[in-house]
Amino acid sequence: MDIDAFVAVNSGRWERLAALLRQRRLDGAEADELIRNYQLTATDLSRVRTSAPDPSIVTRLSILLARARGLIAGAHEPAWNDVARFAVISLPAAFYRVRWWTIAAMLLFCVYGVAAGFWAYNDPAVLAQMGTPAMREQYANEAFEAYYSNYPAPDFAAQVWTNNAWITARAIGGGITGVFPIYILLQNAQGIGMSAAVMAEHDYLDVFFALILPHGLMELSAIFIAVGAGVKLCWAWVSPGPRTRARALAEEGRAIVTVAIGLAIVLGVSGLVEGFVTPSNLPTGVKITIGALVLAAYWVYTIVLGRRAVRDGETGDVRAEHAEDTVAMAA
Repeated sequence: MDIDAFVAVNSGRWERLAALLRQRRLDGAEADELIRNYQLTATDLSRVRTSAPDPSIVTRLSILLARARGLIAGAHEPAWNDVARFAVISLPAAFYRVRWWTIAAMLLFCVYGVAAGFWAYNDPAVLAQMGTPAMREQYANEAFEAYYSNYPAPDFAAQVWTNNAWITARAIGGGITGVFPIYILLQNAQGIGMSAAVMAEHDYLDVFFALILPHGLMELSAIFIAVGAGVKLCWAWVSPGPRTRARALAEEGRAIVTVAIGLAIVLGVSGLVEGFVTPSNLPTGVKITIGALVLAAYWVYTIVLGRRAVRDGETGDVRAEHAEDTVAMAA
């Protein structure tokens, strides 16, 4: 079969079927036309698969028929199936695909934060930027610890979740620039490093780590994930591989939306730890262990389920029938 001639003869009907699917309402004649075109297009797909299995045509017709079938039959999977698929396949795949970007962000944060802390601790002029000696003493003796207990735990957890969600949203939203997420990362690293310097100045570095590690292990990891995902989006534009830049940005952008939804859940968990565990009377070792277990659970979830999902071809993007028609790309 001459595939070019076949497409030239039948593409008008396929485009008409797509146009009918885009209409909000169909009259009786249009509904009949939709069903007729659906049946003929299904036959076309069968012929292509049998005689000339061109991947771009097979993909185009498969997606078109899936959309038509959903409209004609009115059938869909139960909502819980979609939720389960998101939790077990889409989200871990999206997290897994940004794992190295996440680790790179973590390393940059740690190096810059430690450097900023040492710099401030050893330079009185830099420490002075944090306030007068009396102000820094009050911060180390009272304010730093009081921050975690000034509000009722539920209110504080909600406040923390909102603040951190805003940070990660900006990191992801500005990802296309490639610069803004890194700026947010370094800004937060510097802030934590300077706080550590003030606490170390007054011999409260142990208190600093005791209060920041229980929730900070997962909370900061969420920021690393957001920054990594944002920079990965920029990289998809810089180096799209065999895809067009538009297609690469569309696919990675949809996958990053999956990451953003997942981070809302992750930050909710870290907010609960910060609101209820960090200011509690539990021994410091127990509090840090709880934080470490939360972080470990994230990485087990990401690596075990994510690796399996990615191996099966998942990326965190929406399923093919929910995306626009795309042209197959060379591997």
